[in-house]
This record gives sequence, structure tokens and C-alpha cells, in this order.
Amino acid sequence: MVKVTIYTTRTCPFCHRAKYLLDKKKAVYEEIDVGNDPARRQEMIQRSGRNTVPQIFINDFHVGGCDELYELDLESKLDPLLDQPA
Repeated sequence: MVKVTIYTTRTCPFCHRAKYLLDKKKAVYEEIDVGNDPARRQEMIQRSGRNTVPQIFINDFHVGGCDELYELDLESKLDPLLDQPA
């Protein structure tokens, strides 16, 4: 089963958009709220090299943020990523 991880904060509209698309695709994901957790935010920055949310990973592939997730979907590249085994 594919492993999807999304680093978010509660008030981020891009996080909500990204989760909407993942929900629409029926993807099961682990959401990590970095809003009040400096250690998890640091983990996100180390993994992604970015300090903005959302940061999305499919297995160990760093998708990027919301825009990149939607771009993959428009290019018909998201479904194959979500269908690959972990």
C-alpha cells in the first residue's frame, strides 16, 4: 500500500485544498500538523528542504506543495503514484 504523508497547519487554505484532492482520490494519508510542534516542523524542513505547508510525500517521493500536487493530477501522473506499492 502506498504511504502518503502531508505536513499541514490547521489554518492553511492550501493544506485544505491538497487534502481535498487526496480525499477525492480516496488516498489514505498521514496528516502531521506542524502548527504547534516545532520538532515536527523541523522534521518537515529536513525532509523537504522547504518551510512552507503543505509538504506532501508519496512513499519517499517529495511531491512538493499543493500546486505541485494539482499539477501532477493535471498531467495524469498522480494516480500512478498513488497506485504504486510502498
